[in-house]
Amino acid sequence: MHPHELLAAYGAGPGQLRRAVSGMSAEQVRARPVAGKWSVLEVVCHLADFEPIYADRMKRVLAEDEPLMLSGDPDRFASKLAYHQRDLEEELRLIETVRGQMGRILQTVADTDWQRCGRHSSDGLIPLRTLLERVTGHIGHHLPFLAEKRAALGLG
Repeated sequence: MHPHELLAAYGAGPGQLRRAVSGMSAEQVRARPVAGKWSVLEVVCHLADFEPIYADRMKRVLAEDEPLMLSGDPDRFASKLAYHQRDLEEELRLIETVRGQMGRILQTVADTDWQRCGRHSSDGLIPLRTLLERVTGHIGHHLPFLAEKRAALGLG
């Protein structure tokens, strides 16, 4: 995929997420209709927590030489960061804002800079392009899980 196509997909993610949770009540987004799985709100909070992490990684890869990028445990985030006390709309706006800002930055990247790398604490060297591919796919990865929760709640 050409970087311009990848950037378009990156920018489209927040709208896809917003559509996936549209029309749900506060009770529905907090419900756990699929045993052993996160609620809709927990999924959105997870996405909102990792958007700024990926943006920071990409910014530092652009600005620094092979910066260290620490891994994060999504389950620990979920257990310690008050996911069910957070506001769905605020989380969605955060994702939109981070992607909007980062998208504008990435529009200026020279072709050669897509191969700049950061050093991930567990995955080793990761190029900027791969970071963008990963975060672009993050929302899409979770959309089927949100659809499964909607269906379990009778929302289709």
